Amino acid sequence: MFTSTGSTRYVIPSAPLIPGHQSGPVKDPAQPFGNSHCDSPPDLADSMLDATLEFAPEAKFSIFTGDVIEGATWLVDESEGLQDLSQWNAQMTAKVGYPVYGSIGNHDTAPVNSFPRNDTETTIGSQWVFNTQSSGWERWIGATAAEQLRHGSGSYAVVVPDISLRLISINTQYWYPQNFWLYDTNNMPADPNGILAFMVGQLQAAEDAGQRAWIFGHIPSGKADIFFDQSNYYDQIVQRYRNTIAAQFFGHSHKDQFEIAYSDFSKQTAETADSILFIAPALTPTSGNPAFKVYDIDPDTFEVMDAKVYMTNISDPSFHVKPQWQLYYSARESYGPFVGGLQATDSLNPAFWHNLTEVFETNDAAFQLFNTRLSRGGAVDSCTDDCKTTTICDMRAARSQNNCDIQTPGIQLKREEDEELGQLVLPEDECEGTAARSILAGMVVGGLDDDAAVQQILELLSGEEYFEEN
Repeated sequence: MFTSTGSTRYVIPSAPLIPGHQSGPVKDPAQPFGNSHCDSPPDLADSMLDATLEFAPEAKFSIFTGDVIEGATWLVDESEGLQDLSQWNAQMTAKVGYPVYGSIGNHDTAPVNSFPRNDTETTIGSQWVFNTQSSGWERWIGATAAEQLRHGSGSYAVVVPDISLRLISINTQYWYPQNFWLYDTNNMPADPNGILAFMVGQLQAAEDAGQRAWIFGHIPSGKADIFFDQSNYYDQIVQRYRNTIAAQFFGHSHKDQFEIAYSDFSKQTAETADSILFIAPALTPTSGNPAFKVYDIDPDTFEVMDAKVYMTNISDPSFHVKPQWQLYYSARESYGPFVGGLQATDSLNPAFWHNLTEVFETNDAAFQLFNTRLSRGGAVDSCTDDCKTTTICDMRAARSQNNCDIQTPGIQLKREEDEELGQLVLPEDECEGTAARSILAGMVVGGLDDDAAVQQILELLSGEEYFEEN
């Protein structure tokens, strides 16, 4: 059994506000535990950590999938980022009695998403992030893994004490289109900073030792905001080591989701489904009701037997007195009957999740249950017709080129073309500002030439006046 806390988005009390939000009387105060327009205050994070101990007192360890630094991302400097990361590490140390195995999120640097490649010449680096997390996590991951993290661009691996399970934490930000350092004048290599090579080495070590492996990180491989090439290479590695990989765990979307990998993406069936990515919900109230997951694990195969989501309702009148955490649902108990029931020894394996997607296609009540649970009932959007089709498609897309949110080749940005105005329309993104995304989008539709776009991105990174927070 272990807990997964997903993306946290932690904010310290002294964090600055976005310009334009500082004047005038406060009309909607955050109150002690925050609200749906605010980051997670320390008291809410404390409450969640207490709840993980209450509902999973026998947990072997916890996985944390990144995103600590506050939501006003373009106003954060290295000093504040260091303070946020260090304070969250100290908070977990004080509250959690078992090891925490963390990964680095795209927000966990300053400026946001800024992870330069090893071959990039710049004075703006992310080594301070790796140093901070290496020191903060060494108590849990050990000295060897801490050195891997420090010198391996944020990735590391550790064998869980006393069990034959290798955990591989990867820094997915080197495959992320909004990591603007990937667009410098040098050609981007197939494996920026050697993350994929590190994965292969660790999976081979697990195979040689007869171990099972879990892969975890921040951005799932099938999301629209992962480069096609790196997602494809990642999938090839997963296929090669599919008998070693027992499960994968990610965050980033702040939603309770999953993605399935297939041995043949052109024939997506229960028989070809061979790897499952569990995507954790978030503590952050901006994404719905705060939540975490508790996984029941088979002690021999290390496959997931159940995934239980616990949440607290920010609309409950008692929330600002003391958040009341409770079981929201058990995946096994709730979804199992839809696929014909499960035997006691059956895991929630890739075939189970594929069969569930087929249920969603024909049973709208079951699909709407899933849709409500994306935000733990806290920010439910209507999803029918094309939305439903796309959502189910995305469940079957652990490889980003199969994600139905992506409509055209080029830089992989989710987008729609406004035919009447001839403008590029970018959807809302709860995690990002849109100015830099618009620049990159301009490279796709011809509004900017490549050199001009890169120059404007560099101005963003250097803090020049071009940037405007959206």
